[in-house]
Amino acid sequence: MASSTPKFYAIFLFLSIALLFSTWEVEAKLCKRYSTEFHAICTDTGICKNACIYLEHAAFGACHRDGLGFACFCYFNC
Repeated sequence: MASSTPKFYAIFLFLSIALLFSTWEVEAKLCKRYSTEFHAICTDTGICKNACIYLEHAAFGACHRDGLGFACFCYFNC
């Protein structure tokens, strides 16, 4: 019974490592640029994100400080 414990841990460790490598994805680099569809002062990241995703086909969007205010930036796969 005591010898089965190290085998169990070895199998568990092997399966955990195999699962880690099978789900490991290479992340694409994202390029940020001003939204061409969102022309208002950006106060709601959700609206900016939706404009970027649905109108400009970006990966996502967010409001970020730009000078004295906030602007909507879209993030595209480079």
